[in-house]
Amino acid sequence: MFHFLITVCLWSTAVFAFVEELDGSFKDIKNDDVWLVDFYAPWCGYCKKLEPVWNDVGAELKRSGSPVRIGKMDATAFTGVASDFGVRGYPTIKLIKGEASYNYKGPRSKDAIIEFANRLAGPVLRSLPSKQMFEHVLRRHDVLFVYVGGVSPLKDKYTEMASELIVHTYFFSALEDVLPETVTLNEVPAVLVFKDGGHFVYDEYADGSLSSWVSRERFLSYLPIDGYTLYDLGDTGKLVAIVIIDEKNPTEDSIRLRNLVQRVATEYRDHYNRDVQFGHMDGSEYINSLIMGEISVPSIIMLNATSEQYFLPKKPVSTLEELLLFINSVLDGTAEGHGGDGVIQRVKRLAYDAKSTVQSVFRSSPILGCFLFGLPVAVISLMCYVLCTASAADDGTEDLKQDEEDEDEEDEEDEGQGRPALLDTTEETNKSIMDKKVD
Repeated sequence: MFHFLITVCLWSTAVFAFVEELDGSFKDIKNDDVWLVDFYAPWCGYCKKLEPVWNDVGAELKRSGSPVRIGKMDATAFTGVASDFGVRGYPTIKLIKGEASYNYKGPRSKDAIIEFANRLAGPVLRSLPSKQMFEHVLRRHDVLFVYVGGVSPLKDKYTEMASELIVHTYFFSALEDVLPETVTLNEVPAVLVFKDGGHFVYDEYADGSLSSWVSRERFLSYLPIDGYTLYDLGDTGKLVAIVIIDEKNPTEDSIRLRNLVQRVATEYRDHYNRDVQFGHMDGSEYINSLIMGEISVPSIIMLNATSEQYFLPKKPVSTLEELLLFINSVLDGTAEGHGGDGVIQRVKRLAYDAKSTVQSVFRSSPILGCFLFGLPVAVISLMCYVLCTASAADDGTEDLKQDEEDEDEEDEEDEGQGRPALLDTTEETNKSIMDKKVD
């Protein structure tokens, strides 16, 4: 047992050694290496939840020989450093590479964080020198961007764009002779994206700017969607068509609706790809909180991820024609919109979030909820009672003083009236005595 405890202690020490606790001197050493840093607050619940994952990330990066050093910093203790890096919330994960820093906004999972770190630690453009390497990378990535050709103005644009969007996806370069035999290019240089079992070539005249095209194409045409993905989709400018399903208990209706949306995403790609992203979400809880309402399962919703405006079909969708009619009505502006980011909606959002927070606290810990919300109510009630009591006491004192002043005035009046009477009696007595002396 003793040896087991020693082993556990040594293992824990080794794990924590992979994560360096940083202080104010970090700004002087940050340029020496590539750093992945968790800016946290000691009281933050999300930070505490991330801590074991962060330790696993540190151990894995060390074991794999990654050049990325992993650290964490108490942003409440070193506010100046945190402010320099633009930290506004906790936890904030940043990869710092020289003078550049990149925010991580993906899932708080070990694999996702490690993939982010390895992608940004390497070169902006990764070369594919052979067919074997190209095929290997193609199998490894669901979405693959490749520049084909030599030095050109297009490559300069591609490199500049890649340096900005490397935070989201990988970018590769290759010569034409390493491409699969199924790929035929009308001209070189060119930029291609490989996804959905095929490839698509960037056309400056039809697709607009290269960065906009990459932002739109960096997702599969149909994909699973969660809160992180939905947030990320806000940068594409697309509407998001989401099938709400229950993956644990799939029904015939949910399977049918999901197949319909997948079919539209594939067969009508050329028609909708610029404006609509398709996918499904497991469960309605996240969408319910977003629209501040209840949505049935299964169902379909179209959402503007930027403005939080959403659209629902007037009746259940059961055929391909009904689905296309609904999507087209949203795109042409004839569908009724709900939600949005107006003033009234913002006020409703504040009230809804406050209500949800209170309910969440009481569901997870009723005792803590009573303490957090009962204590302020008790303090406010006590203060009101003290103020009211003090006011009543002040009123009574004033009345008492007034009564005393009134009594004093009455005494003075009595005294003023009594003295002449006493004086008259004395004078009569003295007069009697003088009369007796005369007699």
